[in-house]
Amino acid sequence: MTLLPAWYPWPETETKPAPMPLLLVQAFVNTLDLDQGQDLLSSDWFVGAGLLDASADVGAGELELAQAMRESIRQLLESGDGDLGPLSEVAAARTARLLVGERGSLALAPPGHGDLTDALFQLLLIVRAAQEAGTWSRLRICANDDCRWAFYDRSKNRQGQWCDMAVCGNRLKNRELRARRRNESRTPSPPPPSQARPSGPRQ
Repeated sequence: MTLLPAWYPWPETETKPAPMPLLLVQAFVNTLDLDQGQDLLSSDWFVGAGLLDASADVGAGELELAQAMRESIRQLLESGDGDLGPLSEVAAARTARLLVGERGSLALAPPGHGDLTDALFQLLLIVRAAQEAGTWSRLRICANDDCRWAFYDRSKNRQGQWCDMAVCGNRLKNRELRARRRNESRTPSPPPPSQARPSGPRQ
C-alpha cells in the first residue's frame, strides 16, 4: 500500500490514491466521509496539507464556501456537471500569477494573499492542470451511493466504478441481487398449462 501523508483523510484505508498534486484535490473531497458521517474539513486540514499558513484567520463563511466547493467538485467528478456556482465564486475572487520555472517551464499560482480563498483557488489550479494533462478523468467517485468516495482509477480502460471492489463493489452487487430476488418473489407464477382434450370422436 502506498504510504500517504498524514493530512490525507484516513490514510491507512486508502488503496487508490492519485499522484501529487492531484492527491490534494482527492484528499479535499474525501475530508467528508459520507459512509461514516465524519467531516474533517477545517482550517487545520488546510494548514496540514500545506495550503494555508497557520497564522491565517479563517472565518465561518470561508469554511462554508470550502464545503460548498468540495461538494461541487464531488458532483463534477461524479457526473461531469452539478452546481458549479462555488467554483465560479472562488475563480472570480482571484487572479493567477504566471511563474517561470527551470528551462522556461510555466506554471500558474495563487496571487499570494495567504488566506483560505487562496487555498481553494490553488485547488482549482490543480484541477485545471489535471484536466490539461488528462489525469482528471481518472479521478472518479465510487458508484456506491452510500460511499461516494473519490478514488484514482489506474485501470487501462478507465472504467473503474468502486473505491474498493471487495467492499463497495460486492456491497452494491449484493444489494442488486437482493432487489432482483425480492422482485422475483413478488411476481406471481404463471398458471400451469391446461390439459389439452384429446381429439377424435367421442366413444
